[in-house]
Amino acid sequence: MIKPELENFARAISRVLGWAYFLSWSASFYPQPIENYLRKSTLGLAIDFPTLNILGFSCYTISTACFLYSPTIKAQYAYRHPDVPETTVRFNDFLFAAHGAVMCVIIYSQFFPSIWGFTVGKRQKVSRAVLGIWWACVVAIVAVALLVRARGTHGNNDAKGWAWIDVVYTLGYVKLITVFLKYIPQAWVNYKRKSTLGWSIYPMLFDFAGGWLSLAQLAIDAALENDWSGVTGNPVKFGLGNITIVFDLIFMLQHYVLYRHSQKHVDDAEDEEREQLVSNQQD
Repeated sequence: MIKPELENFARAISRVLGWAYFLSWSASFYPQPIENYLRKSTLGLAIDFPTLNILGFSCYTISTACFLYSPTIKAQYAYRHPDVPETTVRFNDFLFAAHGAVMCVIIYSQFFPSIWGFTVGKRQKVSRAVLGIWWACVVAIVAVALLVRARGTHGNNDAKGWAWIDVVYTLGYVKLITVFLKYIPQAWVNYKRKSTLGWSIYPMLFDFAGGWLSLAQLAIDAALENDWSGVTGNPVKFGLGNITIVFDLIFMLQHYVLYRHSQKHVDDAEDEEREQLVSNQQD
């Protein structure tokens, strides 16, 4: 049994960690669009990255909002997790998701010269694989929603069978899928170019710090409830922290070790590509 004084202190630390990871992860959205703006170019950034991000953060925003503000989802969660009836989703989770969705749209818009006037490479187009994944996720969400309507009981509010919380969980799993997949195209672009020029390392540093802060908050919240099913009850947040940390380490290795001396060669090649694109536009 945790003493009241210690429990209050732990809850205060949890709130601090929550806002700390929110600020860290939120700050990670700004270095890349700023770098694109300063370079007047998106060369070096994989367009698949923001494409998957838009879907992922839109799903995450909806799922966190449901856990926070929907009485139906709250009741269904409590039914399925009787030992820990209160979800570990916090307001900072929702705010982070909504802010991220807006920033992802802004970054994606920078690939349109008609909007920003930036130089965009002729190969910077969304891949067929990513488009397939994007639409497959949308179809999966719709399919689960239809299944809930068809097989749910008592107006889909009974959590014993198929219920609306299953749609919310599907949104969360789509977010997890996009988090895992969105990093792969960027890592591949860095590998092919043998450079990280045009792609900012600072979001990864913010991500790395935010990942650990998020996991620490989740661990404290679960410990306070004296039941670690609070972690399994919030798999998105747990998965986000772990996946982010792994990929951040990969990107740090690329930037600081593998390709640290190859920037000048790629910069010259991009200058030639930029000049060719401008010449083609004038013709």
